[in-house]
Amino acid sequence: MRAGERVKSDEYAKESIADFALWKARTPEDGGVFWASPFGEGRPGWHIECSAMSMKILGASFDLHLGGEDLIFPHHEDEIAQSEGATGKPFVKYWLHGAHLLVEGKKMSKSLGNFFTLRDLLAKGYTGREIRFLLLSAHYRETFNFTLEGLAGAKTALARIDECVRKLRDSAGENTGQPQENDSLITNFSSALADDLNISRAWAVVFEWVRETNLWYNSQLQDETFEARITRSKVAANKLAAWEKVDSVLGISAKMIDDPTTEVVRLGIERRLAKEAKDFKRADAIRDKIKLLGWIVEDTPKGQVLKKL
Repeated sequence: MRAGERVKSDEYAKESIADFALWKARTPEDGGVFWASPFGEGRPGWHIECSAMSMKILGASFDLHLGGEDLIFPHHEDEIAQSEGATGKPFVKYWLHGAHLLVEGKKMSKSLGNFFTLRDLLAKGYTGREIRFLLLSAHYRETFNFTLEGLAGAKTALARIDECVRKLRDSAGENTGQPQENDSLITNFSSALADDLNISRAWAVVFEWVRETNLWYNSQLQDETFEARITRSKVAANKLAAWEKVDSVLGISAKMIDDPTTEVVRLGIERRLAKEAKDFKRADAIRDKIKLLGWIVEDTPKGQVLKKL
């Protein structure tokens, strides 16, 4: 230690073999935060706390250690030094250091007040799915700019996925499928994540699958024979199973338990009857009522479809 100086801060300007403390002697400012030890009252340094907690729960060696990029030095290097010095074993196999988060182009900080809580975003009308999608859109080692415009884009992207999944559910019916061997969605998605969690490439795989699935679905509508419908149902069920396996990682699919209420179904029937009677003014008025209940009506070649807003 430098003569005449106390170690109060855990942030240092330069590397030094002696620039972190395992134990800090008690000072009046510590109040009641201290423990007795053979070398006097005090408290452990920040770095040894983390080694002690992780090794107590996970053992002397474990697989993954995460943290912000600003913790590489001195914190994580000190953890390695003291942990491996104590046990003689490798401390951690893989370190994942996340880049800083920006909010609307500026570094997030309490002093600037440029941060959102989850409660803030939900109050603005954004959903948990949209927030999760946006936060999953950038690689963990890339500086990520969190914006409200990005949340709007997340809503659009999720709508594309939801529409594709809805088509597969409609086609699959009651069939239960299985992911096929060497399914391109699962294979390519897994390959992307195996490449240092390359989430950007993984999303590219997902949206290429959405594009190809939509093309396949549209091509199938041209053949309405019984045999074609059976085949289409089986293929759709297998595609859906593959997507559900991928979504078990992403966790962004809409819950499909939100079926229309009895009131919405009744209004939907009334609207269909009004259209058949060519009473379009009444049909439009009913459509507006349905929208107020959180649903929209789409007219498709197969008939009227109710979709959750």
